Amino acid sequence: MFDVKLIIENKDKVLKSLMNRNFKDLSVVDEIIALSEKRKVLVTESEQTRAKQNQRSKDMPVIMKNGTEEEKAAIKEELKVLSEKVKAYGPEVKAVEDKITTILMSIPNMIADDAPIGKDETANPVVKVWGEKPEFSFKPLEHFDVAPNAIDLERGVKLSGSRFVVYKGDLAMLERAVMNFMLDNARKNGYTEIVPPVLVSRETMTGSGQLPKFEDEAYKTTDDMFLIPTAEVSLVNLHRDEMLNGADLPLKYTAYTPCFRREAGSYGKDMKGIIRLHQFNKVELVKFTKPEESHAELLKLLGNAEEILQGLGLHYRVIELCSGDLGFNSLKTFDIEVWLPGQNSYREISSCSNTGDFQARRAGVRFRRDAASKPEFAHLLNGSGLAIDRTMVAIIENCQQADRTVKVPEVLRKYMNGVEVLSL
Repeated sequence: MFDVKLIIENKDKVLKSLMNRNFKDLSVVDEIIALSEKRKVLVTESEQTRAKQNQRSKDMPVIMKNGTEEEKAAIKEELKVLSEKVKAYGPEVKAVEDKITTILMSIPNMIADDAPIGKDETANPVVKVWGEKPEFSFKPLEHFDVAPNAIDLERGVKLSGSRFVVYKGDLAMLERAVMNFMLDNARKNGYTEIVPPVLVSRETMTGSGQLPKFEDEAYKTTDDMFLIPTAEVSLVNLHRDEMLNGADLPLKYTAYTPCFRREAGSYGKDMKGIIRLHQFNKVELVKFTKPEESHAELLKLLGNAEEILQGLGLHYRVIELCSGDLGFNSLKTFDIEVWLPGQNSYREISSCSNTGDFQARRAGVRFRRDAASKPEFAHLLNGSGLAIDRTMVAIIENCQQADRTVKVPEVLRKYMNGVEVLSL
């Protein structure tokens, strides 16, 4: 969430950031400034009225003892009016504050000073390429043609509807192997493993920046609970409304969870296969850092995600998202795109972001550098380490053989009872 002070003191910078993000309603900036001024006036008037009430309350005993009947009646009426005015200011101030908060919830994060500027994903620069595209003596197939029996889309639809899937046999074992490999890699890099709830409250969704903007894409229960779209939601809120010890930062967490997204508005895209599902599996990485360390920690987090693909021997590239393609919460994001030979294209498999203090302000996550220091908002980082279903797509398409079997990457074999080749 935006800091109102930032908007008031850096209006031009905020407007420039929003314009570079393709944010449409720039009038909200002036509205926030006007509402903040109105709040300031109301608070000042309230304090002046309360001060007058206190002074007249001190005068009342003298008047009640020595004054005329008219003076006694007058001060009683005056104090009654002052009391009503003081009471009325509370709801007025709250109404203005609530409106400010509602508007702030709709404004995306600032972009980083060094973020590339561009209108959409076509302006995202490639900042790194790792490995080489595999060569085949045959035309590589897409994942659903390599594994038509193990990827049971028909029964997924029967059980739950479109964009749900059932994994069978060796592919189910591969999913478990990939998950364990990712979690072990995260643990090796100092992340504490968490098993969080996947059903969370509205407050938790709001604290992570999912609400109100993405409510239409969320799965919600009748009692106003939500299935998480990513474990980031749960991990970011682990320290909601807490004061952290600066000496403990950075705090690093990882979690494997199923994730749930309606993906409203994306109908017709990637309908075939398991690239875009309503329920998918992911290992998430989240960090709580000091502000001055967050960029360096973002690069480390990105490196932790890259290690997975390097361990699997999969060719990929890293792009930096331009201003027009940045997510709502992020001020700087790197996407990892893995090569899929069956599709003859790169596809996103991880998104690693620095949200600065944007999520921390929503969730109330602060820290002290020492006992004498003032509280500061932490910086929060998140990234996929990685999206498991898409990782399986990459393994199937990159490791397929002419007979439609799939060679298991060596690093996964210890998780698969030594199996080297899958017949899917």
